[in-house]
Amino acid sequence: MSYNSFGHMFRVTTFGESHGPAIGCVVDGCPPGIALSEADIQPWMDKRRPGQSKFVTQRQEPDTVKILSGVFQDERMAEQLTTGTPIALLIENVDQRSKDYSDIRDKFRPGHADYTYDAKYGVRDYRGGGRQSARETATRVAAGAIARKVLDKLYGKVTIRGALVQMGTERIVRANWSWNEVGNNPFFCPDPKAAAAWEGYLEGIRKKGSSVGAVVEVVAEGIPAGLGAPVYGKLDNDLASALMSINAVKGVEIGDGFATAAMTGEENADEMRMGSDGKPVFLANHAGGILGGISTGQPVVARFAVKPTSSILSPRHTIDKAGAETDIVTKGRHDPCVGIRAVPVGEAMMACVLADAALRHRGQVG
Repeated sequence: MSYNSFGHMFRVTTFGESHGPAIGCVVDGCPPGIALSEADIQPWMDKRRPGQSKFVTQRQEPDTVKILSGVFQDERMAEQLTTGTPIALLIENVDQRSKDYSDIRDKFRPGHADYTYDAKYGVRDYRGGGRQSARETATRVAAGAIARKVLDKLYGKVTIRGALVQMGTERIVRANWSWNEVGNNPFFCPDPKAAAAWEGYLEGIRKKGSSVGAVVEVVAEGIPAGLGAPVYGKLDNDLASALMSINAVKGVEIGDGFATAAMTGEENADEMRMGSDGKPVFLANHAGGILGGISTGQPVVARFAVKPTSSILSPRHTIDKAGAETDIVTKGRHDPCVGIRAVPVGEAMMACVLADAALRHRGQVG
């Protein structure tokens, strides 16, 4: 029962718990001959790393990645290269505060998976949520860095970028969208006016000890037509599954998604003309770069909704393992909007899905 793995030809298995000695992953199926070092992975880890602003958890984890296997270099080689064998990555946990959770070890936090883990396994690691913690997503970001290298090797420069487009009730204005702004604020927000307003909004939420949800949009550019397969290997199927597997995600849409339900056929059609290079030019991208489960060559666009962080300081009604009714307050260091740090995780899952689809496509059609 390999429920800790995803992917087919590019396959990722993650391991570890929030307050264990380390977390990590094994990436299997990476082609040989790709230059790879810790320095290629670390910038993506730093993007997700906690403690970088007052708007995220203050847990101080450097998230330094160690490559344990799957690469080789000697004096004949200018770079360290992948060997085609499994790549094991290790990330040590260095700033656990397990005592913060001693008061709730027998209580089920509302909105968390405490009850369901206990119901399934009969035992659970209550320290920071154990395996259910968003700490696990660091391993996905590490795997995503390798996936990006695979895509660049196959297709040249592939760009995968994410942005926070909604925080709680506050949305961006799409006319203000600028990718250059995403790195200029602590929210990965592409709208500078929205980002400025969100500071006061989230500060109020944080001071109350509460939390809010968010919507993240991820866009992949440079992907050719043809990735994905009918009927059960659809690219949007795999992408939706991967994004839905991220902690706290409760909804996924591709392209215009649920908005297409209110459109007419004329409005929804991505009309086509022939370009000067002999390739089709699409006049719109309502489909999010995927038709019939196969990429069109347009940008692949996906959005996912992240629920509010369930660990909050406001007292909530719950029960304990004995079935007694009680109240609970969750202490510790938590994100007032976990959707912020979900942005690089969404990018990583997009990269892993596309790398897997690219290798499967190459395997079938050459």
